[in-house]
Amino acid sequence: MDLENVVIELIVKAGETKSLAMEALKQAREGDFAQSEQSMAASREAAKQAHKIQTALIAADEGQGKVPVSLVLVHAQDHLMNAMLAQDLVEEMVYLYQRLEK
Repeated sequence: MDLENVVIELIVKAGETKSLAMEALKQAREGDFAQSEQSMAASREAAKQAHKIQTALIAADEGQGKVPVSLVLVHAQDHLMNAMLAQDLVEEMVYLYQRLEK
């Protein structure tokens, strides 16, 4: 697979990670905590796949600049970082919704 396709796949997986986390938040807001947990589990799985792609890119680079840094690669990294932050915040917010429910 060429670099462009790998980077696009990273963007897709990061987007899936964030979208599923936001869906989990919506479900928690509606009081559907079981479905919210399922969405977060799917979000975590998408994040694992994104991390595998990121790790492959890092390994290919070998710390020597072998992977060209393009605007699209930077964009992919931004997407992944934002998705990870969204997951962390959503988990805390779901917890708060659960406490409010009690």
